[in-house]
Amino acid sequence: MLLNVIEPHIKGTSIPTALQMAATLRFLAEGGFKKAVGKDSYIAMGRSTIAKVLKQVLRILEKYLCPRWIKLRMAENEVTQSKQNFQQNFGIPAVIGCIDGTHIPITKPHIDHSVFYNRKGYFSMNALIICDYKMVIRAVDARHPGSCYDAMIWSVSRANDHFQRRYGSGERGSWLLGDGGYPIQPFLLTPFRSPQLGTEEHTFNRKHSSGRNIIERTIGVLKSRFRCLARTLQYQPQKLIQITNVCCALHNVWKHYNVQDTVEINVENVEDVSAIAEEVSNDTTLNREAVIIRKILPPDFTEILENLMK
Repeated sequence: MLLNVIEPHIKGTSIPTALQMAATLRFLAEGGFKKAVGKDSYIAMGRSTIAKVLKQVLRILEKYLCPRWIKLRMAENEVTQSKQNFQQNFGIPAVIGCIDGTHIPITKPHIDHSVFYNRKGYFSMNALIICDYKMVIRAVDARHPGSCYDAMIWSVSRANDHFQRRYGSGERGSWLLGDGGYPIQPFLLTPFRSPQLGTEEHTFNRKHSSGRNIIERTIGVLKSRFRCLARTLQYQPQKLIQITNVCCALHNVWKHYNVQDTVEINVENVEDVSAIAEEVSNDTTLNREAVIIRKILPPDFTEILENLMK
């Protein structure tokens, strides 16, 4: 299938298309080509040749594969299945997906390198990822440097615009689950801050955490399958954005064709940056509505949902 995508767009070359595709996939899987690809007995090409192959194939995959396999808009049956899954497994109704950010390490950029230095102490891009209950990636935004917080990236993302438009047009009762690094909105439920043990808020947070685990697993599988995203790549930011987009699209292809998942690697620990999220959220009307929704959800989620959707 991948060969069918790239073959019509490959410029004239003596290197077979299958070999170019294999070299690209091997690079994405390993995170480098000096040893894993350049000296592979089956993919024996020089480093300069590999670099040219990667440049061409990644460009084609981003242009023709990503729009087909990364889609935020969900069909009606997909929305229904997602809501049922989160309701049955975690006790939270009307959830259609989860959102989180992950840092992709890079070498020190040539320009404005200070903005790429993240709070963890290394240079990176901070990629926003949204997934559904099947661990399919629905949206990715890897355009922002590592110093940017999740809440800021969400506030300027196309995904946020998408949900804002849906909410403005009157659509209700569909939510994403996000951690404390995001602002609470009527379409984005976040946990309560420091609830007392045994309270309804604490119960909600436990259910919320269990449901949100799906995005952490998705990121873990993504970085495990495509090790280039877990290692420091010798590329500038624009190239890393392209690589991240392609890896996310290939992840969805793998899920679609039921390729066996690899062992998940540990993803970075999430810090409590809810205070920053509240500062970034400047729409007080949406914020007030969201706080009310979250406050009345526990303990009878289903009954409240039915009332909200009337």
